[in-house]
Amino acid sequence: MASLSDIGTIKDIMRRHGFSFSKGLGQNFLVNPSVCPRMAELGGANENAGVLEIGPGIGVLTAELARRARKVVAVELDERLLPVLEETLAEFTNVRVIHGDALQLDLAEVIRENFAGCESVAVCANLPYYITSPIIMTLLESRLPITSVTVMVQKEAADRICAAVGSRESGALTVAIHYYAHPRLLFKVSAGSFMPPPKVNSAVIRLDILPEPAYDVGNEKIFFAMVKAGFSQRRKTLANSLTSGGFLTKEQAAKALSDSDISPNARIESLDMENLALLSRIISKIS
Repeated sequence: MASLSDIGTIKDIMRRHGFSFSKGLGQNFLVNPSVCPRMAELGGANENAGVLEIGPGIGVLTAELARRARKVVAVELDERLLPVLEETLAEFTNVRVIHGDALQLDLAEVIRENFAGCESVAVCANLPYYITSPIIMTLLESRLPITSVTVMVQKEAADRICAAVGSRESGALTVAIHYYAHPRLLFKVSAGSFMPPPKVNSAVIRLDILPEPAYDVGNEKIFFAMVKAGFSQRRKTLANSLTSGGFLTKEQAAKALSDSDISPNARIESLDMENLALLSRIISKIS
């Protein structure tokens, strides 16, 4: 099989299979030959590991993963790509393609069924931009038996995800990811690395999953509700944002902030993880 990152090869495959790009599915195929090998190397693919890929496209990254990993399972939503993948991945006996929606599948069951004998399982994927946050949060909240998540996302999303909690760039997604994992930006990818080129640049990030959350937040449900309430109206002071929508009464908010030694005029974006965890523990006791 010729290089799957070669524009001529991609066009030939598309022509023979009558395939056209779907804007609705955010399809952009990589044509920069250096990106996928680097992703596979940094994403934890090795002879003892299993890798779960979401959205394989025509199999450019899948092939690089298969050359390195013990087993690769790729979940593809677009049924039109199944015969394409059957052709492009024909040389690999350690790859299984599953037709389905990763947001609807029981990924824990997929892992149980497919990665017996693997010492570890990692996720490595070039995610469509429109499902970046839902996919990442599904992977983290499901507490799957995975060691890391290495994904290509929009550069702006990468900056937000990897920002320090308590910085102006941070948001609710930043806090959630730092609760479950240690994020880091691996490398940037220009828009010209894709066909068709998107309007924005991309970046590859890696989330190393924590065995246990690094912070005691008391009640997790309350913690995430607090974070959502704060960042949904981040221009407001904490005293106001925590009472908006009935999350807390004014009296409860005032007591929680006082007991946490946090100014009622502070905004949630100024709090680091330790302060957020402390505030959550106190709210968990009084609400």
